[in-house]
Amino acid sequence: MNKPWMNLLCCGLRYLEKNNPMEWRIPLADLDYGEAEEQAVLQVLRRRWLTMGALTQEFEDEFARLVGAKHALAVSNATVALHLACLALGIGPGDEVIAPSLTFVATTNSVLYTGAEVRFAEIVGPQDFNISPESIERQITPRTKAITVVHYGGYPCQMKAILEIAARRGLAVIEDAAHAPGAYLDGRHLGTWGDVGCFSFFSNKNLSTGEGGMVVTNRDDIAEMVRVLRSHGMTSLTWDRHRGHASTYDVTALGYNYRIDEIRAALGLAQLHKLADNNARRGEITRRYWASLAETGIGLPFQASDGDPSYHIFPILLPDSADRQVFMDHLKSLKIQTSIHYPPIHLFSYYRQRYPGLTLPITETIASREVTLPLYPGMSDELVDIVIASVKEAVSVSVIG
Repeated sequence: MNKPWMNLLCCGLRYLEKNNPMEWRIPLADLDYGEAEEQAVLQVLRRRWLTMGALTQEFEDEFARLVGAKHALAVSNATVALHLACLALGIGPGDEVIAPSLTFVATTNSVLYTGAEVRFAEIVGPQDFNISPESIERQITPRTKAITVVHYGGYPCQMKAILEIAARRGLAVIEDAAHAPGAYLDGRHLGTWGDVGCFSFFSNKNLSTGEGGMVVTNRDDIAEMVRVLRSHGMTSLTWDRHRGHASTYDVTALGYNYRIDEIRAALGLAQLHKLADNNARRGEITRRYWASLAETGIGLPFQASDGDPSYHIFPILLPDSADRQVFMDHLKSLKIQTSIHYPPIHLFSYYRQRYPGLTLPITETIASREVTLPLYPGMSDELVDIVIASVKEAVSVSVIG
């Protein structure tokens, strides 16, 4: 007998089969979450204080010590960190900020939020996907107010050259350090070279809280502005009033609700204690990739990078003769996840309409050949070897002609 509920069940199963995400044998990224994170969340719940409070302060203090900054202010994500950095530097209508296009769109969206405009600079080249100091120099106009650098993959930009340009031309420097917690250049943590640094704690980052970010700075004026703007422009917080340190508040600026919460701060503390070991493991995997793929015709950027990177992702450059989609589809058929970092911002529809006719030949050429391979601390050597063998196979089947 054909019962209605059976029809519904069959339809539901067909829907799930069609729409379930791929079960990757080797995902692009994976969390190092366990007992420490579980206990951190449970402790917050038992304390019965969920909004920004004591654990947020502890997370900020520990992060400030890690990076060697005077101030660290936790926020709801890295996009708002970048937005607050721009606002704290007084960037607004009539101003320009120089930035790369080979990055996530939040890097430049945060500039546009202020009413300022973006001037896109080229990257260095096939061995270094970071912003080019020479291209920065060429993009400076009388309206330029700041330079936003992105430490791609957690590999340091050429900060000495960039800071020299900034000092000579009177420009502020914002570091998008979303990929770079635990990364250093000449013993100095990335994110602390410029006026202000912005970190991301998104799910795929080296230090993950799901969503979340941090603003770091050694400038008191920037820290105070970020502190006020992240919480509605108020002069005191709910946590202050809960502890009896204030009974009311004033609003001194048009602020935002850009705060983090205690659950994510607790997760951040747990993850912070794993960061050094996990970055070290990422480095081991990266070097294994570099050694094993050296004779494949694949481009392997950042091998000559200065400093101590965080090894956030592992980008490769396919040979000119390879079809990227065929390459990625072959790995997908083996249940190995890959990605692209990044589709250039200036080629997105919105940006093409805003900045018509803009071309960045080096960025566009590299972006068209880039593929990102799996990289996360929990990868065993066996899984790394599977990726290596599969990549060699995928290259051979993807070459045209």
